[in-house]
Amino acid sequence: MPKTILLTGATDGIGLATAKMLAPLGHHLLLHGRSVAKLEQTQEQVSALRGAGSVETYAADLSDIKQVDTFAQTITDKHSSLDVLVNNAGVFMASTTVTPEGLDIRFAVNTIAPYRLTTRLSSLMGPGSRVINLSSAAQAKVDLRALAGQNRRPLSDNEAYAQSKLAITMWSNHLAALYQDDGPIVVAVNPGSLLGSKMVHEAYGMAGGDLQIGADILTRAALSEEFAHANGKYFDNDSGQFARPHPDALDPEKSQALTDVIEKVLADR
Repeated sequence: MPKTILLTGATDGIGLATAKMLAPLGHHLLLHGRSVAKLEQTQEQVSALRGAGSVETYAADLSDIKQVDTFAQTITDKHSSLDVLVNNAGVFMASTTVTPEGLDIRFAVNTIAPYRLTTRLSSLMGPGSRVINLSSAAQAKVDLRALAGQNRRPLSDNEAYAQSKLAITMWSNHLAALYQDDGPIVVAVNPGSLLGSKMVHEAYGMAGGDLQIGADILTRAALSEEFAHANGKYFDNDSGQFARPHPDALDPEKSQALTDVIEKVLADR
């Protein structure tokens, strides 16, 4: 039976490759991007694939919490249920690294926006639904003041990215424990290191690996029986197996403290 799947960051990189892998399976795709023009191109490409189901597009800048809220509300108004949410959108480098709300853009896009989207859409997702969160092999201890936009020293691109990816892994475990049997499973996935996305090219000046590696694991995470009971787990696609993330992601008290900071950030803005 076709599933309704929301995929963020779907206009390039792993997101686009995943959309093209899911479409021929006949699923109902809700594709997100920041650029209306790129979304139109993506919709045309994906819809043209043989066997493609319906494709909807949604534009939102995930560094802006108000746009995230509007995005979530639009989905809620239009759909009564959601089978899969893939929080794929991410940023490593940016010309401006601090948002107008005073947050590091890596935390805003990679950590806080997907948390907000997941919690706002949780009413559409029950047992059997899945939330797939893009983590990374790069995970570093989170400075909670930096997460809250209160750090006096700007983080480097590598620091901010690695911290943001541990942070999404930590709140994945927190929500997995919170939802348990009453909500969707929540899984964090490292899709593979240094795959050939625009992000990797800009950050490291290299072509990177085959994007299909990342698209394949996200498709498996979204649909396969292999992930049906993976609530609260972390899949490392570099090793091709479920693995242990950074120790902080396995500490309920630290994950609770991090989630409390995210909630406060959202309440204050």
